[in-house]
Amino acid sequence: MESSTIRILVIDAIIHFPVLIDSAVRQYKFDVVMKNATMLCSTKPIVTVNGMFPGPTLYAVEDDTVLINVVNHVNYNVTIHWHGIRQLRTGWADGPAYITQCPITTGQSYIYNFTITGQRGTLLWHAHILWLRSTVHGAIVILPKCCVPYPFPKPDKEVVVVLAEWWKSDTEDVINEAIKSGLAPNVSDAHTINGLPGPVSNCPSQGGFTLHVEKGKTYLLRLINAALNEELFFKIAGHHVTIVEVDATYVKPFKTDTVLISPGQTTNVLLFADQKQGNYLVTVSPFMDAPIAVDNITATATLNYIGTLTNTPTILTTPPLENATTVATNFVNSLRSLNSKQYPAWVPRTVDYNLYFTVGLGLNPCPTCKPGNGSRVVASINNLTFTLPTTALLQAHYFNINGVFTTDFPANPPYVFNYTGTPPSNLQTMNGTKVFRLAYNANVQLVLQGTGIVAPENHPIHLHGFSFYAVGRGPGNYNPMTDPMKFNLVDPIERNTIGVPSGGWVAIRFRADNPGVWFLHCHLEVHTTWGLKMAFLVDNGRGPNQSLLPPPIDLPKC
Repeated sequence: MESSTIRILVIDAIIHFPVLIDSAVRQYKFDVVMKNATMLCSTKPIVTVNGMFPGPTLYAVEDDTVLINVVNHVNYNVTIHWHGIRQLRTGWADGPAYITQCPITTGQSYIYNFTITGQRGTLLWHAHILWLRSTVHGAIVILPKCCVPYPFPKPDKEVVVVLAEWWKSDTEDVINEAIKSGLAPNVSDAHTINGLPGPVSNCPSQGGFTLHVEKGKTYLLRLINAALNEELFFKIAGHHVTIVEVDATYVKPFKTDTVLISPGQTTNVLLFADQKQGNYLVTVSPFMDAPIAVDNITATATLNYIGTLTNTPTILTTPPLENATTVATNFVNSLRSLNSKQYPAWVPRTVDYNLYFTVGLGLNPCPTCKPGNGSRVVASINNLTFTLPTTALLQAHYFNINGVFTTDFPANPPYVFNYTGTPPSNLQTMNGTKVFRLAYNANVQLVLQGTGIVAPENHPIHLHGFSFYAVGRGPGNYNPMTDPMKFNLVDPIERNTIGVPSGGWVAIRFRADNPGVWFLHCHLEVHTTWGLKMAFLVDNGRGPNQSLLPPPIDLPKC
């Protein structure tokens, strides 16, 4: 297989602009290995890619073909998801376990092969099985094609900033104990910024990440929320940043002192180093406006102006309150697609499928769950708690294997009630492996309605295989008669992961132009574990260019 190097890059947090060399193929090798890691004054073995936490950054250029050979050296089954990559006709490379592939078992390997078509910006990759993505994750940086400038001032340097969570315990033990008890898992012990939490009360010697800047220069920060279960606020003392991109889509620039970023989301911001010499505190803190336990420890880093004296005190900032709904809402409402001549917003104006999905929690009987008093907390979409099959859905679809799934996922809630008000007396859900079938190239409108069952909560919903436009959003129950009149069909934000607000709803639109089976799920890992997930089956169109490609020969066996 022919390969050549696209760019000469400095593989660290700072990206120095390299010389472009024409190429069509990028090759990477991801060795999944165990490594002892010390954090919060304690040491534990973790699953990593190439022994790194966060994992290596994957660099590519728009329209490149990328091949990543993933070799599993650990005692867990492994898959990797390339979060936000469209995977046009290459669903076999998407990565969610038992949706598009069966796992890579110990000692085996699999080459993920895909082309990055019409995308540029920041995305992420992460494990998509069990809770391994707590430590198995990293950045994807897709640079524009040669000689195509950014639609914003050219930065002097670029910095990848990966936000995550850290548990002192093994995360597989954490979720397994929760499943056994029927209750929620323990929250993390710290948040991290590029793998470091900064000093914390029970480990004051813990180091933090330092970003060195030169006064008068401009930096593009590529922010990634790789946390398992928490939406996060990002803030730099004494500085505003300019938002220029989310989820690898350019936006109308706006300034803010606080960034809200949900698990699975990415945000590119311009930082102008225009303050006086000094050290400035960087904070990462949780957002939760519901009565749900979160890790309330703020991660810290330092923005250091080069030349600052070593004994200069750090200029502090106060992070937003944990329940700062107004801060979060103002940020979300400020996001608009760039919608320029070069980067238009192709919002579907007509609708072929009008879907209404409730997303939330439930309680199912569990006689062995003594801590849960005989009940287990579950999650569902349209009251269906999704059951993972033992044969991957995409394989079952392609090879016409019967008995793996059915295509009768409900288009509307099977039980109508006041979704954001008083919950029904019966909080049980149904179990099943159901998908919703879509015709190729159909326009889909999907309203995601949060519920108040057990507790209202913000759900960051991720759709594989597509980007979509968030055309509407509001509190309470969606009104199909009046709310569509307020939809933004001109420049709505385009994303792959969207937050369904606590006690509210969000409406998205997309064109089903990618044949295959595509996962839709909450990117709070605990909710995915509990069953808040489903899949769309998009039929082939006409001819080979509108059809799913055959599976690769090394596709892992079930």
